This record gives sequence, structure tokens and C-alpha cells, in this order.
Amino acid sequence: MRTFIKAIIVLAVLATLGYWGFTRGQQWLAERNRPRFRTALVEKGDLRITVNATGQLEPTLSVRVGSFVSGPILELHVDHNDEVKAQQILAKIDPRIYIASVQRDEAALGARVGDVARVQAELQRARNDEQRSVALKAENEDFISQAELDQFRFARMSLEAQLLISESSVKQARANLENSEANLAYTEIRSPVDGTVIDRKIDQGQTLAAQFQAPELFVIAPRMREEMLIRASIDEADIGLIRDAKESDQPVFFSVDAYPEVVFSDAKIQQIRLSSTTTQNVVTYPVIVSTANPELKLLPGMTANLTFQVRELNGILKVPNAALRYFPEKDLVREEDQKLLELNLSSESTEETVTSSETPPVDDVARATIASSKRIVWIQETEADRSRSGSEATSESRPADASGPANDPLKMMTGKLRGISIQIGDSDYQFTQVLSGDLKPGDELIAGVKPAGAP
Repeated sequence: MRTFIKAIIVLAVLATLGYWGFTRGQQWLAERNRPRFRTALVEKGDLRITVNATGQLEPTLSVRVGSFVSGPILELHVDHNDEVKAQQILAKIDPRIYIASVQRDEAALGARVGDVARVQAELQRARNDEQRSVALKAENEDFISQAELDQFRFARMSLEAQLLISESSVKQARANLENSEANLAYTEIRSPVDGTVIDRKIDQGQTLAAQFQAPELFVIAPRMREEMLIRASIDEADIGLIRDAKESDQPVFFSVDAYPEVVFSDAKIQQIRLSSTTTQNVVTYPVIVSTANPELKLLPGMTANLTFQVRELNGILKVPNAALRYFPEKDLVREEDQKLLELNLSSESTEETVTSSETPPVDDVARATIASSKRIVWIQETEADRSRSGSEATSESRPADASGPANDPLKMMTGKLRGISIQIGDSDYQFTQVLSGDLKPGDELIAGVKPAGAP
């Protein structure tokens, strides 16, 4: 009998231990298989709306200096990167044939001036002869015939015409001389502006042939220390934001590969040009950005990585973009909020419609754009949420003094997700502005599900 009682006691203990172990095992498996979520905090802070682009640095002006006359380069006075002043001699072409042309035209001009003096003397003599013949005719008509009077008069008129021709010859000879003197002056290649020689395309001894096209000798960039320009191509979808940034005088930040650790922050949008470019159905507009260059760190041709600041929002409520992208499975959502999944599905279908190859009416696109600002974010349900009705859980605000699930036993997570409808505004690469919704700083939003076995 005692053996039987002992056996009953042992079986009871074993059954109790088995039941306890089975229960604990089920709890352990349930806890192990319970989904663990990645969370992101709602924050209150600043948000900077930007547009990124790339551009190329170039001088404000590139003056291309050429040659008007031909000949070999006799002297070369400047090299690459030299600072030059206006009217400074850059190079000199062999002037011998142009000096000879000047001397020839000077001699021709002297001959024409002498011819004018000769004609003037003959004209004066003819005028005197005509005056004497007229006086004799007045004294006595028989002293001189009318035919002789006509000879004197026409001789005077002929010399007057010759004088006009000689004076015109003087003007022509003087013009030829000025042309030759100009060609002689063109043998000295001078800088038209103050600036820096950024390119030299000739060498000493090289022969220039300028009969058909002026050869390019130098490229001079003025004011490189005062100002450089960045030419960026902006997509048509962003050009409205760039216009807003220009009107509000927002700064532009950029960097160059030569100094990756340096951010240049003194740039401004100078001009939005209307000359669009279409490449593979993508329309872009050139935007010119101005920046100072006192240390000459910025060189022509460098690639600049630009960030246009469109606006800056201070002290706003913002949510991480990862939380907006999360879309839960239906079995993870509490029953009263599963209808919100349809809202997310309809939002996705709207986006697909807008981006499909079949273009919808523009008014539908506008309405879809407005509707896309309404989004659903998800938080993990707490015991306090479970105690409420389904309608209250999605409409009423939580207590303002709730400090978080870790400090309040009523805030312990149950594993189910609760949806919150919000309206979003501007966004950057990491956060999005919250315009309205039942959120406050410190709320933990679901951003994804951790892999199985993750802590």
C-alpha cells in the first residue's frame, strides 16, 4: 500500500512538473516566435528641404584673344596662369612686312599731297589768267575774243576738278597709311582685359595664317578671384523649387572632388535660364550659381556637387521616412485597424495609376497628389490601447503625461499594431514633416520587422 501511495505521489509530481514545463515551453515558443519590430522615434526639430545636382565650374567670362594679321611669332611674353593687365603685350608677330607697308603708304601719301600743291598752283594761275582776260574784255572788246575767254574759263574749271581728284587721292593714301599702321599695331597681341591666362595655344616661332579665320592664341579669364560660375542642369520637376529658393535668396552649398572635406557655403543662385535641353525625354534647365574664389581653389572645369536649400523649417514635428514606407501584414494588425490597410492599398494603387504608361486626366493626377499626403503609420498596441474600443483607439488622443511603454505598466506592448492616420508635408532624405495626426515627440513608430532570432 505504501508503495502504491509513493507511486501516486511520484506520478503527481512528474505530472505537475510536466505540465509546468509544457506551459513554460509554450510561453517560451510564443515569446520566441513573437515578431520583433524595428522602431523609429517621432522627433521635434528642424527640417531642411534641398535639391541636389551637379555642375561645372567656369569663369564669369572667357575672353578669346586671336590674331588679325599673319606672320611668325617673334616674341612670347606670357605663359599659362600668368596674371595680365589690360593692353599688356602678350605676344609679338614679326612686323617687317608691315613696317614696309607703312613706309610705302607714307611715301604714297607724300606724293599725293605734293600733287595737290601742284594742282593748286596751276589752278591759281588759271584763275589769274581768267581774271586778266575778263578785265581786258571789259576795257575793250577787241582786245580779246570770246573763244579765248572760254579757253581761260574751262582751263580754270578743269584744274578745279583735278584739285578735287588730288584731294580724294590724298584721303585714299591717308586711309591706306592708317590701314597699314593698324596692321603694324596688330603685330603686338595685347590683352583686352585684366585677368588670368587660362590657356595658351601658340609657341614662339609658330607661323600664323589669318587670311580666312582669326587663329585663337590665348584664353583670358577676368575676375577669377572675385567670382566663379557653376553651370548646373536641373530637372524640370525641381525647377519650381529652385525658383522658390532664388526668390527667397536661399544659400547654395557645394563641394568639389579636389577638396572633399571642404563645404563652400557662400554661393547664390544668379540666374535660371530659359534655354531647356531635352536628353532621352528628360527636360533640364541651366541654373547659374555664383560664388567667390579668393584663394583660387576653384578652377575652370571642376565638377561641383551642389545642394540647393529650398526652405528651412524649424521646430516642427517630423517622422522618419522608414516609418512611412512600412506596410504590415494583416495578421500583425489589430482587428479594428485592419480597415486602414485598405487605405494604404488604395494609396499604392493611386501611385501606380499616376506612374503608369496610360496617362490619366490631369485633374485626377492633381487629386491623387493631394491624397498622397495622407498616410498611415503604425505603433505597437499597448494594454491601455487594448482597454479602449476600436473607434476610440483610432480617434482619441493618448494621455499627455504618458512617458513611454517602459515606464508605465499600462503601456506594455501586446504585439499587435495600431494605425495612426497623419498628413505629411515637406520631406528630406531622412525625415518628413507631420502636418496633422495623433503623434507627439518620443512616439515609437514601426519601421520594419527584425529577422528571426534577432535580439
